[in-house]
Amino acid sequence: MEVMECWSEVARASSLAHPLKFASGGACATIMFAAEEFHDIAPPVDYSLIPSWLVFVIAFVVLSMLGLIVWWFVQRRKTELPPKVPREIALGELEQIRGEIDKMSPYQFSIRVSDILRRYVTQQYGLPATRQTSIEFLTAAAKAPSFSTDDKSLLEDFLNRCDLIKFAKYEATMSDSELLLEEAIRFVKGGQLAAV
Repeated sequence: MEVMECWSEVARASSLAHPLKFASGGACATIMFAAEEFHDIAPPVDYSLIPSWLVFVIAFVVLSMLGLIVWWFVQRRKTELPPKVPREIALGELEQIRGEIDKMSPYQFSIRVSDILRRYVTQQYGLPATRQTSIEFLTAAAKAPSFSTDDKSLLEDFLNRCDLIKFAKYEATMSDSELLLEEAIRFVKGGQLAAV
């Protein structure tokens, strides 16, 4: 009963600023609380010395600067690397394949050298050499004004040797592969012809 009486007094006293009684060990203890002593909860403390909008602005500026630096390096690198002309590409591939003469069969070697030369003619002169037979290729080369008579005869000799090795199953040796390579290099280096 005493506890109920204390709780009802607590409810009344919380709004009236009267002494409160709490049940403690069978007796009510008197504690003085005034309603004016209760304060509202303080708002969260902002520990940042820099306003949050300024943090976003700084982050945006830094990321924009990094993006511009990366873009500048990429653009600079692109301009430093001039594109290779088909002649340089073909000569590089032919020099690379020179070290593989002894590792490849003459049949495989003739296919690789022929592919390099056909790609060169396609890129340099615009002839569809990679999709033509040797006869079609030679006919197109004969009609093209870009080739001199020496170039045409060198090309014809080269393609005939390749066809012998590839299709007639000619028993080629490493010296035949070296001769094919030299003819291909001579053709590519040969008349410094203007591209069509």
